[in-house]
Amino acid sequence: MTQQRLAGQVAVVTGASRGIGRACAEELAREGAAVVVNYFTNQEAADALVGEIVSNDGRAIAVRAGVGHPDDCQALIDTAVETYGQIDILVNNAGVNRDRVLKRMSIEEWNEVINTDLNSTFYTTSAALPHMIERNYGRIVLMSSIIGQMGNIGQANYAAAKAGLIAFAKSAAKELARNNITVNAMCPGFVETDMVMALSDDVKAALLKQIPLGRFGRPAEVASFVRFLCTEGDWITGQQFNPNGGQYM
Repeated sequence: MTQQRLAGQVAVVTGASRGIGRACAEELAREGAAVVVNYFTNQEAADALVGEIVSNDGRAIAVRAGVGHPDDCQALIDTAVETYGQIDILVNNAGVNRDRVLKRMSIEEWNEVINTDLNSTFYTTSAALPHMIERNYGRIVLMSSIIGQMGNIGQANYAAAKAGLIAFAKSAAKELARNNITVNAMCPGFVETDMVMALSDDVKAALLKQIPLGRFGRPAEVASFVRFLCTEGDWITGQQFNPNGGQYM
């Protein structure tokens, strides 16, 4: 732990056992924040991340919660406050995709993505706000997507949820500015996560042709932007940020 710009702060990162969420948890921990690593299915990976943070003289705990369930989200925030006494940073990263063209998409597939990717942000934010308002401080970052900006075939549910996060960030930012709480949305392009790496070689090659910088992003590149918003983004709120290699401008 070389830098401690977030020393004394507490961060909750949803969906933090892998991918961008894991990178965010690592980045915030390096800056000195105590991190609540949320997971739903992969306890082994979450525990490994906690072990990594603790071994580097950081503070972290793993908390299982399904972000699509309001009671789980309340319990997640309650555990963070009970353990560390406060919550300063909330990174709403957890999400799922259930890709299917509209004519074949089921109601269940639509609802699962909307609930997990969009409704969850309302659940966690609502639970965290009383604590942030009481301390007159908070940094909330929502993990939207390039798909929420430009749409995509077979992802109407995912695009709708991610676009909703952008609108949520704008509205929440206006409401909460008086409480010194900033709310911003990250809109990453295609990043080297399990979801993207599972695509066929042909699909990945086609995607790379659409990216002017010619490569996929790395989770750490998104996480460093999240960290910036928490350490140096005091006058930034209601914005959407686009680490996407130039794919969408």
